[in-house]
Amino acid sequence: MIYPDLELEIPEDLGNVHFVGIGGSGMSGIARMLHEAGVRVTGSDRSANYSTAALEALGIHVSIGHDAANVGDADTLVVTGALWTDNPEYQRALEAGIPVLHRSQALAWLARSGRLVAVAGAHGKTTSTGMLVTGLLGLGADPSFVNGGIIESLGTSSGTGADDLFVIEADESDKSFLLYDTAVALITNVDPEHLDFYGSREAFMQAFVDFARGASEQIVISADDPGAREVLEAVRAQGSAAAIRTFGRDESADVRIVEVDDSGPVRFTVEIAGERYSAQLSVFGTHNAVNAVGALAVLTGLGWAPDAALTAIAEFGGTKRRFEFHAEVGGVRVYDDYAHHPTEVAALLDSARAVVGDGRLIAIHQPHLYSRTRLFHREFAEVLEQGADHTVVLAVDGAREDPAPEVTGALVSDDFVDAERVTYLPEWGDAAAYLAEIARPGDVMVTMSCGTVYRIIPQVVEALRDRFEPEAR
Repeated sequence: MIYPDLELEIPEDLGNVHFVGIGGSGMSGIARMLHEAGVRVTGSDRSANYSTAALEALGIHVSIGHDAANVGDADTLVVTGALWTDNPEYQRALEAGIPVLHRSQALAWLARSGRLVAVAGAHGKTTSTGMLVTGLLGLGADPSFVNGGIIESLGTSSGTGADDLFVIEADESDKSFLLYDTAVALITNVDPEHLDFYGSREAFMQAFVDFARGASEQIVISADDPGAREVLEAVRAQGSAAAIRTFGRDESADVRIVEVDDSGPVRFTVEIAGERYSAQLSVFGTHNAVNAVGALAVLTGLGWAPDAALTAIAEFGGTKRRFEFHAEVGGVRVYDDYAHHPTEVAALLDSARAVVGDGRLIAIHQPHLYSRTRLFHREFAEVLEQGADHTVVLAVDGAREDPAPEVTGALVSDDFVDAERVTYLPEWGDAAAYLAEIARPGDVMVTMSCGTVYRIIPQVVEALRDRFEPEAR
């Protein structure tokens, strides 16, 4: 993994910029905005996807596969943190003395003159960023934005606006959220993770304290999350010039949910300064009501009326890979979600119950990262066993990490109390066939991971069609 050098001085003139790993949601969004700013952009990725096709449609040359020659005449290289250091394009830049920027530094360059709203947290930041952007657009604002996922209603993860507001999803995993000159900091929660980078829980928590204290105008932070409350206490103890607003279900919240109905698309009532306002979203789950009131706290803090802000937020229709519907075959519905931490998995399964009806909820869990699986395998097993009727566990997606043969998906499946509720199938072909075999009309299947698990969906759908629609084959 490549970490950003927080002390690196970002050049004012980037020249020609080459992106290594341009197909990622965040990377593609930054590349698009640099292109719109008049910068000559090229890129590469290991495989083609929706984002690379969209970039090529804009006239950006994208090479599929990594090769040193792809760097061409680039003056600046932008890399994703998930890149291996032996990548030939990265190595070519080092050999040629070409400045290498982490994607967060390219984003900081883009946002350098804006009034920055930065959204951070272990969970919910992509959705919260999407809600903020949707809300601002619905209120008549024209912000620039870069999100970590594609906002469904906009069909993009980024946009260049005419206003000075610039909304970003800020990454805490490598301290890069400390790079930004933040005006408004929205903290969804503080669930200690990435301890392989930070080294200790204390260092992780202090990074969030530093992020919050760096905000010049507002700190908007969860009143429900224990980690967020701990950060808030430290911020108050250390001092901050920014106004502080809290949100959530807790009685202490400044923007407080007082009623919620998550039996369908979530409805809720929120109280601000003694006044109550009601809203219904297009997405499911109590956690999304909480995400919405976090966005509401930001928007009202920026001066918009609560009722108008809620109406605008309600237009948010989700982001790709957040409980995203893919297919229905034989009455079996297949969804995909980015959930990759026990807290996220629990929230996903809870909201998925609202659409299951009389069927079963079948989780398809791809453990992501050896370090995360080693640390949280018991917690994953617990929330999966509690929330799903049956779970299929796949092989670990190690992503940027070196292989750890002793860490497999079996660590999760072996921690189930009831072994009948889980099946460990590391081979995707076996998993797809098994899922089709056990499927019943009315079931909901959900793939979950921030790794490559979404790529199994065509195999699952094909296997379901072989079973339920053989006459159409």
